[in-house]
Amino acid sequence: MQSKVLVSKHIYREAVDFLETRFELDYHDSDESLAPAALEARLAGKQGLVCQLTDKITPELMDAAPALKVVSNVAVGFDNIDIPAATARGLIVTNTPGVLTDTTADLAFALILGAGRRLGEAERYLRAGKYKQWRIDLLTGWDIWGATLGIIGLGRIGQAVARRGRGFNMRLLYNDPVRQSPEVEAELGIAYVSKRELLAQADFVTLHCALTLQTRHLIAAADLQAMKPTAVLVNTSRGPVVDEAALGEALASGVIAAAGLDVFEEEPKVHPRLLECENALILPHIASASVATRARMCTIAAENMAAGLQGGRPPHIVNPAALDRSR
Repeated sequence: MQSKVLVSKHIYREAVDFLETRFELDYHDSDESLAPAALEARLAGKQGLVCQLTDKITPELMDAAPALKVVSNVAVGFDNIDIPAATARGLIVTNTPGVLTDTTADLAFALILGAGRRLGEAERYLRAGKYKQWRIDLLTGWDIWGATLGIIGLGRIGQAVARRGRGFNMRLLYNDPVRQSPEVEAELGIAYVSKRELLAQADFVTLHCALTLQTRHLIAAADLQAMKPTAVLVNTSRGPVVDEAALGEALASGVIAAAGLDVFEEEPKVHPRLLECENALILPHIASASVATRARMCTIAAENMAAGLQGGRPPHIVNPAALDRSR
């Protein structure tokens, strides 16, 4: 008898085709997320769930779906899933790391360039009909070439951003709870410093850390005050890593020069203070949004699901301890 799998939201067709040949599929082919009650109802009797970061997988939802064995998240992050609760229930959780590393790093560096050179402001200025003649100080920004780049979180994506920074002859600093090996530091040409030193020295600070209890509001008002007034903050990790209200105030008052943001504390809502700031370059969570990358993310999620439900070890399991409980 085939296992039953729910796909909670629209994904790329090749992943749907893969799943349909292996499972009895319930596919919610919509860009709109299922409401919590509807998600619970659709999960009844299902062994697998392919979900996205907009789906909240809570202990209550897990208890309402006792047949559920595998949750396959179409994302590298998994803060939308209660991992300890899943592990305690023997519920396997998987993600899609690696495939989006370079695509996300490209976007992070685009925000460094765009916020540093005020591209959002410049385009709005031109479209509003304000460009009448060239001026010596019109929308002057800050050089990226030769500047100091501070990377908070030197995992796959942080390292990929560092490599891009080397192409711009940047001085590279990083901070991470786990220090990289001397070989990695030498290969990247990057120096480990404390968070406080990084904030004080960097012209550009870019965030590449997972959202945990320890990283929530990792960048708060005091941290923004510690940065240079000419500094630019970039966040492509998770919105709550930054205190959005404090950032809005810092941008409005000139504590820092600019910010480039792809994620927000209460997506899709953006703090109104940030919306008022011309020096905030803000994007709708598109860091991994290339056609090839998003398609591959969906396929990897489908492959994780197949491995988990067919008795194997999923290639990208988040909570391996769940395997012992599920067998």
